[in-house]
Amino acid sequence: MSKYKVYVSDFDYPDIEIEKAILEPIGAEVIGLQCKTGESLAEQAKDADAIFQQYAKISRETIEQLPKCKVIARYGIGVDIVDVEAAYENGMIVTNVPDYCIDEVANHSISMAFTLIRSIPAFDKATHNGNWHWSDWLAPIHRMREMTFGLVGFGRIAQNMARKLAAFGFDIIAYDPYVSEGLMNSHNVKKVDLDTLLRTSHVVDVMCPHTPETHHLINEEALKKMRKDSILINCARGKLVDNKALFQALSKGWIVAAGLDDTEEEPAKVENWSPKDNPLFTLDNCIITPHVAYISQPALNECRRIAAENIKAVLLGERPPNLVKPKIITQEKGKVTNNG
Repeated sequence: MSKYKVYVSDFDYPDIEIEKAILEPIGAEVIGLQCKTGESLAEQAKDADAIFQQYAKISRETIEQLPKCKVIARYGIGVDIVDVEAAYENGMIVTNVPDYCIDEVANHSISMAFTLIRSIPAFDKATHNGNWHWSDWLAPIHRMREMTFGLVGFGRIAQNMARKLAAFGFDIIAYDPYVSEGLMNSHNVKKVDLDTLLRTSHVVDVMCPHTPETHHLINEEALKKMRKDSILINCARGKLVDNKALFQALSKGWIVAAGLDDTEEEPAKVENWSPKDNPLFTLDNCIITPHVAYISQPALNECRRIAAENIKAVLLGERPPNLVKPKIITQEKGKVTNNG
């Protein structure tokens, strides 16, 4: 008889052997589900002591129907698909894996930018169609050392990118209201406001979290401010970019091209998704990858191991290494603070 019931809400890994290897020795039964949307998770995992979360959305309603659950462990960094406040109000802890794919996301984002800067998709299509000429580019190609690379957000991934991009001679600028000018200067990056970044950057690379404040940060107004010869890259959350506005921008020549690692509808979280649902998939000047910026085999293994170690710590009555703190709204002062 198992001491703990641990459910995996959904997973696209070949198996859940890494999780089992860490949790079975403490008496946990690890049960894999495929509740991709999260809609029936409370029913399927009603006796859960812990839940691994991949794509399933875990709402307040679901949380309130999980009376035994002690921890929700997110596979990954972002916790926008779990109601963190509701979890803590119902006696649960939320954990994530904050540092496992910094190199991978930075490298993928840079790779997308370089692919479009060098017009590789256009040249590839031209040669496959029998054309062999330098002018089959998306737009005239700039020298990298004469280009401005704008980073929207300057957290750990963007800082990793800045270090690597410097070797190619870019003028690197960044917008982040929560990062000091001094820290940016220490990375040889100039701090600017968002308007300046949009108007002057040859590459606008979105690398910030998705919050109510950043939802559709790149919208029609922002896209119309960008240079006509600029490129948009988003290897963060899909909902940071208004896809309808981006389709207009790419179709009407407001900007040259875009590279996305996820689209706004987040296909991995959608049942019966089709590329017909989003017109961006019809465009030659928009390259899209299936939310794989974080992928390498070592990163996947590390993510799963750390998520399992977080659950193990909670079940054993210990503080997990990667605790996500809820935001508590102080009514009297109207301020948002972190619960320590």
